[in-house]
Amino acid sequence: MILLLATSIVGVTFIIERGLALRRRMVVPQELERALARCHGREDLPSLRDACMQQPSSLARIVLAAIEQLPFPRTDNAEAVETRARHEVQLLERGLVVLEIVVGISPLLGLVGTVHGLITLFGDLGAAGMSDNSVLARGISIALNTTLAGLLIAIPSLIAWSYYSRRVETFAVQMETQLDDFLRRQYRRPLAGGSAVPRDAAGVVSEA
Repeated sequence: MILLLATSIVGVTFIIERGLALRRRMVVPQELERALARCHGREDLPSLRDACMQQPSSLARIVLAAIEQLPFPRTDNAEAVETRARHEVQLLERGLVVLEIVVGISPLLGLVGTVHGLITLFGDLGAAGMSDNSVLARGISIALNTTLAGLLIAIPSLIAWSYYSRRVETFAVQMETQLDDFLRRQYRRPLAGGSAVPRDAAGVVSEA
């Protein structure tokens, strides 16, 4: 039960910590999304950089990395952004492995406690005799409490782990989509008529 109590404390701690860390404004703030959508050319970069400074988040750090790499070819920029995005996703998933461990070991600890309790119970009954069936029933009930405690710890941890994993995946897809659109807009050269032509990695206009 002591191990189960420690496991429950760890599980609750990381459920709360990941819940605070995976809030939308900490990962993909809506204000920054709007600023990113309004950035159509290099002249809009200063305002976008200011928005990133005002809204520190995973998306902001990736956008700043993309802005720093704009003087380089698009392929180099995309690789740098991808590397930074993987780092940010790893930070978002940092506590999920702990919840996964809690989900796995809690039922096992409960089972170990039950087996140990039953061994102790039958050992005592063998020494004292089985004159009262109520003593046996009460002893088995106490032994099964550890199994129940393990399941009560594992179930909320499993729910939180599944929800947070899905949330991280959703945020990753959103950031990838927005950064892809941002790079497409930045690596276009305007024509005289006001339209834009996509360029390849070396900055050469691609043929139609």
